[in-house]
Amino acid sequence: MGLSRKYGTAITEGPTPADAAGQAALPYPDGWAAVAFSEELTRGKVLTRPLAGEDVVLYRLGTGALRAVKPYCPHLGAHLGLGRVDGEDLVCPFHLFAFGPDGACVRTGYETAPPRSPLGQYPVCEVNGAVFVWRHHDGRAPDWTVPEWHVVGHRPARSGVWEMAGHAQEVIENSVDLGHFATLHGWRRAETGGPVRYDGAEFRLSMRAHESAPVLGEFTVDVRVEGYGLAALHVDVHTPRVGLRMCTTVLPTAIGPNRMQLRQLNRLTFDEPARLPAPLARAVSRAATRVLDRAVFKASCAFTAADFPVWHHKQYVQPPRLAHGDGPIGPFRRWARRFYPPQSATAPAPAGRTGTPPAPGSGAEVTPGADGIPSPAPGGSSRRDGTPGRVGAPEPGLPERPERPSPH
Repeated sequence: MGLSRKYGTAITEGPTPADAAGQAALPYPDGWAAVAFSEELTRGKVLTRPLAGEDVVLYRLGTGALRAVKPYCPHLGAHLGLGRVDGEDLVCPFHLFAFGPDGACVRTGYETAPPRSPLGQYPVCEVNGAVFVWRHHDGRAPDWTVPEWHVVGHRPARSGVWEMAGHAQEVIENSVDLGHFATLHGWRRAETGGPVRYDGAEFRLSMRAHESAPVLGEFTVDVRVEGYGLAALHVDVHTPRVGLRMCTTVLPTAIGPNRMQLRQLNRLTFDEPARLPAPLARAVSRAATRVLDRAVFKASCAFTAADFPVWHHKQYVQPPRLAHGDGPIGPFRRWARRFYPPQSATAPAPAGRTGTPPAPGSGAEVTPGADGIPSPAPGGSSRRDGTPGRVGAPEPGLPERPERPSPH
């Protein structure tokens, strides 16, 4: 009975995570990817983060500049994530070879002439409180940027980070999956402000959600979304009834086959009441922001976390079998192809029977057409009759990972 009892105490059950299900994974997307928050990289700090199946070593020089390099020392292969920063140099932990800001070896640990063996460097940028690293399957230099976004409020941002199975494209694609906002997130109804606009590596859309709460009654939430590659979403949220304005940054990063990290950063403020004198109105706005900052951030994380179990277990289906009310998923996927190697066996499949993606840099408006999507009525509605969908859903629970305040 000993062996019988040992092997019978636990059985495998429940949905299999996406990174363990054996399904073909989408390729790693080309372009920028967030690997850290700025606050994590203080001067002299060395961090190692996963990106596209490999380690990337990040460090901040004494001047404050950032560097991102391949992880292994070109001398004898020690991991540079175990190294240290000495002024402007990264020092290998093994033989104390030092590498300058340009990656060149400037000295050895035994005062001999340094070899011509530079570090492999990645393009790196720091914007909107996050650190982005550029990678491309054919090694090309950056050809688009993540712009600096506006900042709301006077308080430090709050941020959170999670890791789960799934792919970065699923997170960005969620912004055009209009149907799930009702079925998963509980919006009573919603309508779009027009077709999604694609312009090179960017896209933009706007929505208005109709919700209700016991104290507030019915109210609207205006949402504007800007997407940059398959790496970053910037979401502006305005709730006129309570004067809430919030900027949310959502940053998914592919770290392995069907595996990702997800970072979120929030800033918020409340409108100054117009009927009050300016000094008092400003004080009321700041007090409301200070008191409600943490609670609103938790609610924002809860909204995002409702998707976690889905992303963690879902399979990328191409072509999808879509229905009215889904939103413009087909045009989004055609646009997303530009971020993958051409003719990749696991890249999104060719376009359907009709419709073409927008030309790079054209800024053309694209309406749903092929890839299994019925064309909706004009004006951006998600249903054939031009009316928004209506589905209720319970409020999701909070994510287990706690948030942390950010100084940015």
